[in-house]
Amino acid sequence: MGSSCLLSLSFCFLVLFNCCFAHIEQVTSQRGHQQQGTRRSQQQNECQFDRIKALEPARRIKSEAGVTEIWDENDQQFQCAGVVVMRHTIKQQGLLLPSYSNTPKFIYVDQGRGFHGAAIPGCPETFQSSGQNSRDRRESSEDQHQKDQQQKVRQVREGDVVALPAGVADWFYNNGDSPLVLVQLLDTSNAANQLDQDFRKFFLAGNPQQELQSQRSSNQRGQHEGESRRGQQERYRNLFGGFDERLLAEAFNVDTKLVRRMRNENDNRGIIVQVQHELQVVSPQESREEEEREREHQRRQGGGSNGLEESFCTARLKHNINNPEDADVFNPQAGRLTTVNSLNLPILRHIQLSAQRGVLYPNAMMTPNWNINAHSICYITRGTGRIQIVGDNGQAVFDGQVQEGQVITAPQNFAVVKKAGSQGLEWVSFKTNDNAQTSQMAGRVSVIRAIPEDVLANAFQISREDARKLKNNRDEVSVFSSSQESRRGRD
Repeated sequence: MGSSCLLSLSFCFLVLFNCCFAHIEQVTSQRGHQQQGTRRSQQQNECQFDRIKALEPARRIKSEAGVTEIWDENDQQFQCAGVVVMRHTIKQQGLLLPSYSNTPKFIYVDQGRGFHGAAIPGCPETFQSSGQNSRDRRESSEDQHQKDQQQKVRQVREGDVVALPAGVADWFYNNGDSPLVLVQLLDTSNAANQLDQDFRKFFLAGNPQQELQSQRSSNQRGQHEGESRRGQQERYRNLFGGFDERLLAEAFNVDTKLVRRMRNENDNRGIIVQVQHELQVVSPQESREEEEREREHQRRQGGGSNGLEESFCTARLKHNINNPEDADVFNPQAGRLTTVNSLNLPILRHIQLSAQRGVLYPNAMMTPNWNINAHSICYITRGTGRIQIVGDNGQAVFDGQVQEGQVITAPQNFAVVKKAGSQGLEWVSFKTNDNAQTSQMAGRVSVIRAIPEDVLANAFQISREDARKLKNNRDEVSVFSSSQESRRGRD
C-alpha cells in the first residue's frame, strides 16, 4: 500500500515537473516574440536613410595591456539596428576587468586564445583549485587549506562566439602568445535593457575611462546630468568606489584598508590590465578528442533542447564557427557559410541574437539575398571585396569596397550581395534574431527558382528561354564560384 502511494506521488510530481517546463518554454517563446515587437517599435523611425557607409572605429581608448575601440553609435545604421559595436585587443597576459552591461552581449573571438569567466547570479562555484600551485606554496599554511572555489572558466580560441545575457559580469584573460582580439556587439534594443538606448558598462574593478561610456544622445537624460558627468570626468570609478567604505567593510567582513584597495581610486591602468604573474585559474584542458565529441553530440541532438537538458547555470555560452567541417553550406570552388543560432546554442533564445560566419574564396560571390526577420551587422575579418546594399526604392544605399576591420549594417529586408576580391573575403555577421532567416535571389534555392517561367517572362518582358536561363543557369547554393564570370561578361 505504501509503495503504491509513493509511486502515485512520484507520477504526480513527474507530470507537474514536465508541465512546468512546458510552460517555461512557452513563456520563453512568447517573450522572444515580444522582444522582436519591442525592437520594431523602437526602431520604426530610425531606418529612413539614403546612404550607408562602411565604418572604422570612431573612438580608441588605451589601457595598460590593450586597446578598446568603439564604432560611432550615433551613426544611423547602428541606430536603425539598435546595436553598439566595439573591439578589445588584449596583449599577452592582459586581463579585461570584470564588468557587466545593461544589454545582452555577443562576442566573436577574431584572433588569439584565452580564458573567459562569467559570474552567473545564483549559480554554484563548481570549480575548485587543488591548492598545489607555486603561488599557494608561498602562502601561509593556514591559507593553503582554503582552496579557491569559482564558477566555470571557459577556454576560448579564434572562431568562438560567446553569448551573455544582460547584467551578467564577465572577464577575459589572454594566456596565448599573440593578441586576443574580441569583437563585441551590444544589443541596446533588446527588451532586457530597460534603461534607455545608451549602452552602459558597470565595472567591478579598475577606473574605467569616460570615453568607454555611451556617447549616444538620449532623451531620458537631461542636459543637467550630462553637464554633471562632464564635470566629473576625472571621477569615473568602479561600482565599489561609490559605496561608503565602512558599509563595504561590514558587508565583506574585512577591514577598511582592504576596501580602499577595492575602490581603486588611484588606479590609472584602464580596463585592460597587465597580470604580473601567470593568472592562476582552474580550467580543465580541452583535448581535440573532447572537441570532436562535443561536435558529434551537437550533430546527433540536431540543436534541439527540451528544457531538461541544461539549466541556466550549466548552459553552454560559446560555440566555434571557424571549423570548415561544421559549415552549413560548402562549395569547394567558392567558400562556405556557418551559422550559430538558438538551435545549436540554446542560450541565444534568451538574448535573441545569432551569427553567421562567411568565407569567400578569391573572386567568389555570395548570392544576392535579404534578411527576412533581422538586421545584419557585418564585421569584415579578412580580405577585401565589394558589397552592394539596395533599399525598398530600388536604389543602392551602399556600393563600395570593404576591408578588414570595417563594419557595415544591412537593415532588415534590404537586399545584399557580396563579392570577394583577389585575396578572398571573410566576415562574421551578428543578427538581431535568434533564428535569423534569409531569402536568396539567385541560385538553386532562390526565390527566382521558385517562380514559374511564364510569370518571369511576363514580369521582365523576356522570352521563356531567357526566363529558363534565369532560373537554371546558376545551380549553386548561397556561395557562387567565379568560373562562369568571364564568359557571362562577354555574352
